[in-house]
Amino acid sequence: MAGEMAAGSALSGPLGGATLGWSHMRISRREFVIGNAAGLASPAAGAAASQGGPALTWRRDHDLNLPAWGPYTKKYYGISHIADPRRGLRFDLGIFPGFYRRTPLVPNVLWESGYHPWEASPDLEYYAVRYEIEWKDQVYCDASFSPLTQRARLVRCELVNRTDLPQSLALHYVASLHYPQGAHQVDLPAGAVWVDALDYQDLEHAHPRPTDHLVPDGLLRDEIRDPAFVGGGGIGKRFGWDAGDRAAYTLTLREPVADAVLLVRYRVAEGAAAAFDVEGLATGRLPLPGAPGISIARMHVGPLAAGTHPLRLRSLGAGAADLDGFAIVSRAAAGEVRFRPVPQDRHPQLTAGPSPTSVVLQYPGLPHAYGIAWGPGDHKVREFFSGEMDSFFRFNTHQHVLTVIKGTGAGHYTDVFLRPVTLAPRSRRVLYAVVAAGAAGALPAELALPDEARSEHAYYTARARAAEPPSTPEGRRYTFGQRLMAVTTLTNVVYPIYARRAWIRHNTPGRFFDSLYTWDSGFIGLGLMEYDAGRAADCLSAYLTEPGDSHAPFLHHGTPLATQIYLFQELWNRTQSPEVLRYFYPRVRQMYRFLAGRAEGSTARPFSTGLIATWDYFYNTGWDDYPAQMHVHARKLEKSAAAPVSTAHAIRTAKILRMAALALGLREDVAAYDEDVRVWTEALQRYSWDEESGYYGYVLHDAASRPTGILRDPSGVNFNMAMGGASPLIAGICTPAQERRLAGHLFSERRLWTPIGLTTVDQSAPYYRRDGYWNGAVWMPHQWFFWKALLDCGRAAEARRIARTALEVWSREVEASYNCFEHFLVENGRGAGWHQFSGLSTPVLCWFGAYHRPGRLTAGFDTRVRKAAFDRDCRSLDAELELHGGRRASVIVTMQPGSRYAATWGGAPQEVAEVYPGVLEMDLEPAVTGRVLAVRER
Repeated sequence: MAGEMAAGSALSGPLGGATLGWSHMRISRREFVIGNAAGLASPAAGAAASQGGPALTWRRDHDLNLPAWGPYTKKYYGISHIADPRRGLRFDLGIFPGFYRRTPLVPNVLWESGYHPWEASPDLEYYAVRYEIEWKDQVYCDASFSPLTQRARLVRCELVNRTDLPQSLALHYVASLHYPQGAHQVDLPAGAVWVDALDYQDLEHAHPRPTDHLVPDGLLRDEIRDPAFVGGGGIGKRFGWDAGDRAAYTLTLREPVADAVLLVRYRVAEGAAAAFDVEGLATGRLPLPGAPGISIARMHVGPLAAGTHPLRLRSLGAGAADLDGFAIVSRAAAGEVRFRPVPQDRHPQLTAGPSPTSVVLQYPGLPHAYGIAWGPGDHKVREFFSGEMDSFFRFNTHQHVLTVIKGTGAGHYTDVFLRPVTLAPRSRRVLYAVVAAGAAGALPAELALPDEARSEHAYYTARARAAEPPSTPEGRRYTFGQRLMAVTTLTNVVYPIYARRAWIRHNTPGRFFDSLYTWDSGFIGLGLMEYDAGRAADCLSAYLTEPGDSHAPFLHHGTPLATQIYLFQELWNRTQSPEVLRYFYPRVRQMYRFLAGRAEGSTARPFSTGLIATWDYFYNTGWDDYPAQMHVHARKLEKSAAAPVSTAHAIRTAKILRMAALALGLREDVAAYDEDVRVWTEALQRYSWDEESGYYGYVLHDAASRPTGILRDPSGVNFNMAMGGASPLIAGICTPAQERRLAGHLFSERRLWTPIGLTTVDQSAPYYRRDGYWNGAVWMPHQWFFWKALLDCGRAAEARRIARTALEVWSREVEASYNCFEHFLVENGRGAGWHQFSGLSTPVLCWFGAYHRPGRLTAGFDTRVRKAAFDRDCRSLDAELELHGGRRASVIVTMQPGSRYAATWGGAPQEVAEVYPGVLEMDLEPAVTGRVLAVRER
């Protein structure tokens, strides 16, 4: 079904005599497929990589390999369909249950509104949601969505009354069509052509900017999004402000134009002006005077032959201009070029369906229709004209007469209202419906509602594939919290998100966050990998760009922390796939080189010390209200301060990529990584280590970029007594004494350790707060980094303490609230932040997998897994490992409980600690390469 979702438009380049709207850049749907990779969905999945598992696939166009139907809404929870991938249109069918003639449940996805993702298959062909009509599980509706055909989905709503009173309920199927941002289109006379300003071959600034080669948010250099422009975008961002800013285009004419003019559609603020020198198909000065709104400038060209013609613009520095695009048209027909908004008509034509309990919706501009069919019973079909359903739906609860109800705002909702649904005390009732998309003539067949037996068969067949964490007996007390975290991670997908001139589906950390999120998405991928390696690979691929991409070495939004490199290592270690290595290495290397300050245009290495600073790209180094970071911004120290966490992660990612380069035989890359690690290690040890506090500090530099000391608070205390000050432990560069001291801070109850895990800021620091967002809270992501680092240090028991504490905290909160929160408050251990968060909270899935899923081998960052083959029952393991840290390292092997196990390492007996039934921890001595770890039943 992913084949239905070709990304981008089929249009490419200048077109003659056409109406153009939205994006017309060709982005083909490309899929990369490998075999012999682990699906990681079964207890014994560790064997799949070596024994031949399901094919692992990922896309290369930033979209996701998911069905056209899915939980993609940004409005009201239910099921969505990609109505038009070229234009970014989405059809929603929201499920609104409630008490009859009382306040209904409106499942708005932008705040806590009474619904909870409940079950899902990893491929999203099936998922279910619980709507809590009366908390907690007293009166509720479990709605599920299962495939009937590629074009139709079964909607099964199980209404449950667990009270001692009878209940009268209502159920609403609420259909709507949703557009992304607005856009304009151009109507051209015959023979004319239009070239979007974004279709440049090259665009350069006279004075380069830090973001020239790391454009955020999946945009092209100088791209702006604007509904007043053709296709919804153009170039701007002060383009033309500096003399010498330039852009180059190629225009293609299919037929000659006897007397051509160049029309330039642009915007310059009233009272300002811009001007460009033009070369190529025309030569001369092009003034762009300011005016309210959008303007069109005209330049005479003369006769033009058919074929390609260059167009080059060079700014004269008179001022900045936003450019929409260019039209070449004959002088006589210039007045026929028209620009108008792309219609956004959300009001469908409603017609009767093939049965009395069905309706067909034909939305203007769509070649297909949508249909809804439901079972027998009292019902009414209504139309709501409103921009929102939250207050409107509640306000009209007692409107019993009208079938067309008008409110405010541009929106339309079709309401299939089933009423009343009566439930006796302690009873339940199942209602079925079908939602389908297709040509109006084909919908009668799609809308044939299966009888109860066939509906239940379709439901149970789909539900059998729902993700359920396999577990050892020790881990079963965590499985409910694990299931809800897994479902949240699997179903947190939204559409549309704009990236690279196309509309894509996107793994979001939460539906509130309607944009790309780079470092969150690395953790989303880690969570997805616990249930579907293909989706993890898709998540990784979505944020990487082709080697040599001139706009961005990766899709960037937010904290510039390269979690994609950590995800790459986990995916490679888990699958041991040479295809994963070969495909992803050059792409993650490109990401690394930019953040290491080695790539063209990167300003990440601004100081003579070589320390990394990424303030030019984002205010954040991994935590929002981090005291040292806040002080840097308050004192405007961005040009002088280097946070050690940025350099620590640069070192660790260099070491990860060094392993990959060794496997690929890339000696020059290995030497470059070695040099980077050497320079950064020396700089952190020489300039950042603070013996007094026992933490690494922010390093300050003077105007000549020379180090001047570390950043201290007004009382003289190191401002980095926090996770960031301990982060070089992750890099693996500490001396034994430093390691002992930092590990002591991690587990001291006076400092970073709390009853619910590691807090971000040292509790003894004068700037620690109990009411902060990160400061005074416990989050999962940085704990994951320290957990892996402690395995590198041979500190398995301390690593396990982090994981066990996190799992206990997580399980307690999810069982209490059904929510998967961002973070936890130190004061009482309760969850806070976004309530259905699948970004930085996914380490709880990783920890559960490491300690409670049979068939799992887990190691630290310094270990490469060359081979890991469990037998079918997970009672034996043959693994080939490389230890690159030069010291003893810990591994965790989770076998089938109920047996006793012995191990050998390099053929010699290996000491084993069984910390839970079937869960083995081992400290392995370093080997040069490829030592074999064997685990067997005794």
